[in-house]
Amino acid sequence: MAHLNFAYGSNMLSTRLRQRVPGARLVGTATLRAHALRWHKVAKDGSGKCDIVPADPSSVVHGVLYEIPAQEKPHLDRAEGLGFGYEEKHVLVECKDGMLKATAYVATHVDASLLPFTWYRALVIAGAVEHGLPIAYVDGLRAMDAKLDVDAHRHAHHMALAAHR
Repeated sequence: MAHLNFAYGSNMLSTRLRQRVPGARLVGTATLRAHALRWHKVAKDGSGKCDIVPADPSSVVHGVLYEIPAQEKPHLDRAEGLGFGYEEKHVLVECKDGMLKATAYVATHVDASLLPFTWYRALVIAGAVEHGLPIAYVDGLRAMDAKLDVDAHRHAHHMALAAHR
């Protein structure tokens, strides 16, 4: 049985997600209401990664729904650090077909002082642009402060992936 995942960070980018889960199938874009996007998830590399947090009813997080084959779900869990930085949360998202129940990865360890690496922000923006998320939302992603990764090889690898879409 397939698993419906709401991607709101770097996994929105199809190329990145399919590196982790080759059988992922795009369902479409979706909106999670009464939540806000934060970049405060503590990552092993010392940077901030995306997270969703409950917020006032007017707040929304835009993202992408993917159907993940059951046999590949453990690969995504490992890549996302399920049990080691993220937990799964059931969310109700709005899409063209109405309301759907999906799961999303939610941070378990956060630090509001963290910044994402520029390459991570670029992956998130590339995914948002690829799927035609609202311009104002994409502009908000672009406005996020970020820092340069001192690992030049990792930076170059991920920036090439972001540009590949």
